[in-house]
Amino acid sequence: MCGIAGCVAPERPEIAAKATRIMTDALALRGPDSEGFCSWPGGVHLGHRRLAIIDLSAAGRQPMFNDSGDIGIVFNGCIYNFQKLRAELEQRGQRFRSNCDTEVLVRGYEEWGIDGMMPRLRGMFAFAIWDQRERRLTLARDRLGVKPVVYAIADGGIAFASTVGALRQAGYGGEIDPVSVLEFLEYGYVTDARCIYEGLRKLPPATVLEWQDGRIKERTYWTLPDYEEPGKVGFEEAVEETERLLVESVRLRLVSDVPIGALLSGGIDSALICWAMAKLNANVKSFTVGAPGDASDESEGARETARILGIPHEIVTPPEEKPLLLDEMTAAYSEPFGSQSAQGMLMVSRAVKPLATVLLTGDGGDDIYLGYPFFMNAWRAQKLARQLPGVARAAWKGIRPLVPYKGTARRAKNFLDYATGGLGSYIRAHDGLPYLEQNSILGERLSRQTLAQRQIAPSHESAERLLFDVFAYQRKMHFLSEFMPKVDGGTMHYAVEARSPLLDQEIWEFAATLSPEVRFHGGALKAVLREIVRRRVSPSVADRRKQGFTVPVDQHLTSYANKDLERLTDSSQLEEGGWVRRGSLHRTVEDAGRRKSVSPQLWHLLVLENWLRYKPARAVAEDAIIRAGK
Repeated sequence: MCGIAGCVAPERPEIAAKATRIMTDALALRGPDSEGFCSWPGGVHLGHRRLAIIDLSAAGRQPMFNDSGDIGIVFNGCIYNFQKLRAELEQRGQRFRSNCDTEVLVRGYEEWGIDGMMPRLRGMFAFAIWDQRERRLTLARDRLGVKPVVYAIADGGIAFASTVGALRQAGYGGEIDPVSVLEFLEYGYVTDARCIYEGLRKLPPATVLEWQDGRIKERTYWTLPDYEEPGKVGFEEAVEETERLLVESVRLRLVSDVPIGALLSGGIDSALICWAMAKLNANVKSFTVGAPGDASDESEGARETARILGIPHEIVTPPEEKPLLLDEMTAAYSEPFGSQSAQGMLMVSRAVKPLATVLLTGDGGDDIYLGYPFFMNAWRAQKLARQLPGVARAAWKGIRPLVPYKGTARRAKNFLDYATGGLGSYIRAHDGLPYLEQNSILGERLSRQTLAQRQIAPSHESAERLLFDVFAYQRKMHFLSEFMPKVDGGTMHYAVEARSPLLDQEIWEFAATLSPEVRFHGGALKAVLREIVRRRVSPSVADRRKQGFTVPVDQHLTSYANKDLERLTDSSQLEEGGWVRRGSLHRTVEDAGRRKSVSPQLWHLLVLENWLRYKPARAVAEDAIIRAGK
C-alpha cells in the first residue's frame, strides 16, 4: 500500500519534476518507509511513497523498471495472485530481481500488454506505467474501486496522484465545484463521479486510461454479471461455494512480510473473516471500536465472537477529553467527508499501527450479498410493482397527497412510491437537501444548483426491476463513494494496509449471479453469509442485529462540542463563501443544543465548515507553479 504520483508535461517539461515532488511529499503518510523518483526526457516524471508489505528489501522499492529501463511503474495496492502470475511469467522466460508483486506488473506488461494483463490480476490496485518506447502513460484502477487514483489534464499533458489533496497541493484543479458541495450536503460525501475541485477527475473502477500525444482513451475492462431469474444456484450450493471462495480469498490476503490484524465488530461479516483466519491457523489479533454507554456499542459482542473463535482481541475506545476528530478527518480525507464511522476507522487504525501493518476487514458483504434493509425493501416493492394493475397505480397518484409524511405513514408512503415510481422515487425519499431547502439554509452559490440524481423521473418500468436499479445506484454511491474512501483514507492516514476478502472479484462474480430468493433466503438479509456464521461460528452471532463500526456523533457533539457547533455561527466560512445564507444556522444550532440531538445535515455542515477552515491540508504549496489550463 503506497502513494503514487506523476506528471507528463511535454509543453512545460521544467515543471514536471517539481509537481511530482510536491505531490509525492503530500502522500508521505501513505508511504512512510521510503520514497522514489524517476524521469525520462520530454517532461515525464513518476514519484512513489512506499509502505513496505511484501519484500521489505531495497529490491521492492519503486518506481520499478524493466531490464532496459524504458518501462517504469508506480503502484499502490496488492496483487494477491502475484505468485501464480510470477510462475507463469517465469515459464515464459521472464527473470525477476525481487520477490514483490510490483515486479509482476512490470513483467506482465512487457509480456502480455495492458489488455492481456488486466484480466489476469486479482487484487486491489491503482498504478501508472510509463512506456518510453510508445511515449504512453497508462493508468489503471481495480475492478471495485478499492484503491483511488485522481488525474488532471493540463499543459498539454497529464498529472495524477493517489489523492485529490496531493494534486491540489501541486496547484492542479480550479475553484471549489458547487455541485460537489451540493452532493456532500446531500449525502455526506462527494461521489466518485466528481471532485471537490473543478478540473480534477477520479479514474472510475475497472478502467484503463491511456494518455499519448495529448490524447486520452478510456476503456472498461470488467463488468459485474447480472443475476438470473430464476437462479440456477440453490441456497445450499451458494453457502458451500461462498465458504470455499471466502477461505481462499482470506488465504491470499495473508501473504505479507509484516504483522497482520483483523477488524472485528459484533456482526457477521468480520466474524466470518476472523473464522477463516483461525481456520487457516493465521496468527492474528482482532480489534474493535467501543462506544461506552451508547446503544451503538458492539464491543461485548465482538469480545464474545473473539472468545468463540479463540483469537486475541483488543477494544479501542474514543478519548474522553475530545472524541470528535474533525481535524484528523479533514487531514485524512482530502475532500469533505461526513461518514460518522470514519472516526472509528481512524481510531482503530491508530491503535492497530504499532501492532499490525496489515488489517483485514469485513467490507463488501452487505453489498454483494444484500445485507442492507433498503435492499429488502426494494425487492418487496419490486414484487408488488409486478402485481399492481394500472388502475391501482393511478389511484395511488390521486390518494398520495392526502397521506401524512411522518411516522409509520411515512414508511408506507415511501414504499408505495417505490412500487409505483421505481428508482426516481427511491432517490427522492432521501431528506438531505430538502431539509436545507425547507429551512432556507442554502446560500446563493448553491440555491440554483441541482443534482442529476434527483432528476431521475419516476418510472413503473424501474419499479419492476427496482432491486437491480437500487443495487446499481448504491454501488456507485454508498459503496464506491463512501465505504471505499472511508477505509482507504482512514487506514492510510496511519500507514495501515486494509484488505477485505469479501471484496474479492471471484466472490462478487459468483454472488452477483445468485437470485434474490437465495440471497434473501428465509426472509433474512445476506442469508448466505449468515448461514455460514451459524454453522461455523455460532447461532447467536448469526442472529445479531447489524450495526457496524459507529462512533456516536450525536452524543459526542452535544456532550463535548458546543464550541465545534459554534463554528457554524461565529465567522462561518460557509457564510463568507456564500454556501449558506447568512444567519440561517443560528436557530438550527440552538435547537440542536436544546434537544441534545444533531441532525445528519447539521453534522455535514460542521464537517464542511471545518474542511473550509483547515488551511494546512488544503493550501496550495507556495512554490507550486502549475495551474490547470495555463
